[in-house]
Amino acid sequence: MKLEERHYAETAREYARRMLKENIISMDLKPGAMVSENELAAQLGLSRTPVREALMDMSQYGVVDVMPQRGSRISLIDYNLVEEARFARQGVLEVAILPIVCENAVPAQIAQLRQNVRFQQLSQEPEMSGSFDLMELDNDFHRLLFHIAQKDNTMRMLEGMTIHFDRVRALALTVVKDQKVIDDHRQICDAIERRDVAAAQEIMTKHLTRVKVDEASIRQACPENIKTRRRTRAGLVSIPRGCYNNPLSRQA
Repeated sequence: MKLEERHYAETAREYARRMLKENIISMDLKPGAMVSENELAAQLGLSRTPVREALMDMSQYGVVDVMPQRGSRISLIDYNLVEEARFARQGVLEVAILPIVCENAVPAQIAQLRQNVRFQQLSQEPEMSGSFDLMELDNDFHRLLFHIAQKDNTMRMLEGMTIHFDRVRALALTVVKDQKVIDDHRQICDAIERRDVAAAQEIMTKHLTRVKVDEASIRQACPENIKTRRRTRAGLVSIPRGCYNNPLSRQA
């Protein structure tokens, strides 16, 4: 698990939750992996109580399965939740803020967006490997859009749901390995600079829909990370891999 320093005034619970979230998104805590409160507490330099509370918080987001008397497990990727998160970002929030961004963005903020995109491009250069994290830069790009629109709190509220979306984005960056994401960001910058709301929204919609386009490739490359579905008389039901031997999973 990758660790960062604890922020000033960050409570132990908040720190544990942030580290869990970041490592779940980056796939350093892999879907299906068991996690130990004791081991996490030792790694984070915390007592077990804030770690237990953070695991419960993450279970509310649907990315940790807390199993009484058995421990906790990182949830498998559920594409139903991924689609809900994509819908929230595309249909409700992220496309909706672009008219505000196009109206409000000043040259210095557009320059920040362009610098972020340049760093994204550099992250793909072999000699710059390890100097830039594309996933982190991607997240920073979208956070900056919300900041320009003066909707920072909205972004923070959205982050709980978009963990599911972000895990798939992280997988796509390693499985699909193309630069369409970077090209999308560059085109969004161009549209914002032109104050072209329609173009910015069209590109953002295409950008956020890539998780659907990449789904087949991700399922093929990483089937162990994805919840599978089986058909019952009631229809399709998502179940985790490895549950076929569980008597309860046969009752449907």
